[in-house]
Amino acid sequence: MKIIPFYKSEKQLIKKSASGNRDAQRCLYEKYAPKMLGVCRRYIKDLQFAEDVMVSGFVKVFKHLETFRHEGSFEGWIRQIMVRESISYLRKNQFVVYDETVMEKIRPQTTINSFDWDTEHIQSLIDSLPDGYRAVFVLYAIEGYKHQEIGEILDITESTSKSQLFKARRILQEQLKQQNSIGYGTE
Repeated sequence: MKIIPFYKSEKQLIKKSASGNRDAQRCLYEKYAPKMLGVCRRYIKDLQFAEDVMVSGFVKVFKHLETFRHEGSFEGWIRQIMVRESISYLRKNQFVVYDETVMEKIRPQTTINSFDWDTEHIQSLIDSLPDGYRAVFVLYAIEGYKHQEIGEILDITESTSKSQLFKARRILQEQLKQQNSIGYGTE
């Protein structure tokens, strides 16, 4: 489906959307929804829940659109809302657990014989992380937040953030090592 631009600039589209124009809001949603679903999906394993979080994030976007000051990227502004909405979802549903014993409960994910490191495979590796580890890993490695910022977002200490990232990386490295050894027939 080809989207025909009804508005000459994004600034005009944002202005119309802020005034309640449903067509302009639909255009903004259609433009950014696929990317923002990807953002939510990184934090939330279940696609349906990620879609719900994205929709509630867009409700907040449209509700607070007049607060966007056109300083910086509009996409970045939306992304920030989606990240915070995803973290709120995890907190509300008490999925973010920072437990030292989680490491011992993890079983390696089923391996694949093909080494097409596509997005789905990488996402499945990230999904296999415990929720707390995954949240910190995504915020740091994918979203680019610093440990201090992660601590503020997740309401944890900076050192806890660093520890969770270290453990998440270690789990991912173990999974990759195991997949490589099975893939090369060394096990």
